[in-house]
Amino acid sequence: MGDAPEGGLAWNLRQLVELDQGFGVAFVARGGVGVPTEAAPVATAPRPATAIVAYATPRPVTSVAPAATATGLPATDLAAVAAEAATCRACGLCSERKQAVPGEGDPAARLVFVGEGPGADEDALGRPFVGAAGQLLDAMIKGMGLVREHVYICNAIKCRPPGNRTPEPAEVAACLPFLLRQLRAIRPTVICTLGNTPLRALLKDQTLGITRLRGTRQEWEGIPLIPTFHPAYLLRNPDAKKPCWEDLKQVLAVLGREPPKR
Repeated sequence: MGDAPEGGLAWNLRQLVELDQGFGVAFVARGGVGVPTEAAPVATAPRPATAIVAYATPRPVTSVAPAATATGLPATDLAAVAAEAATCRACGLCSERKQAVPGEGDPAARLVFVGEGPGADEDALGRPFVGAAGQLLDAMIKGMGLVREHVYICNAIKCRPPGNRTPEPAEVAACLPFLLRQLRAIRPTVICTLGNTPLRALLKDQTLGITRLRGTRQEWEGIPLIPTFHPAYLLRNPDAKKPCWEDLKQVLAVLGREPPKR
């Protein structure tokens, strides 16, 4: 796989394995083709049962009762946001989508990841981060000692841009109300933005750059916001996995958690 062409399937798989090893997650090859299967922790002493105490009690992934927001207005129910996004025609992206991808996870999550927009796999399945970048995000979450089902994952826009291009400012602006309503409904302890698009959208500044701001503590409506690289960027630039892990440790610090011992 070391000689695999950049951007090909074998190259992406190699980057996936290398990144996951950087986060302390090991993969077991199946069928001799190097396809990652269920992740397992690297060999260490057994973790105590309280390793994910912050999310120890499973919560159903359903809507929650409206809660007060920083503005004093009632928060919007996540199910209502999903229903409205499914029929939204506020921008031209609706004409080519298979389905909207509103988001998924724990409606009472303490941590929300916000990416850029759906890709082809997400557009087909209606779920966020299920392709190659999604596998990387899963590894990042596991490396933090957390569980995907106990965080919330969504994107700045809910429909796939053609060719997975960067969303245009007008498209982000048209979709932003959905994201704001989701965040106000959840009111997490911390938000982790992935890449430039959600960072600029939430902080209302198109000049911001992830390279300069990654790992720094920002704020959105009184909630700490930690920017880091998008998993798709990490696939193309594996050297960025180390600074990304430093950013994720900042997220854990806001949650009052220590990184899992290796």
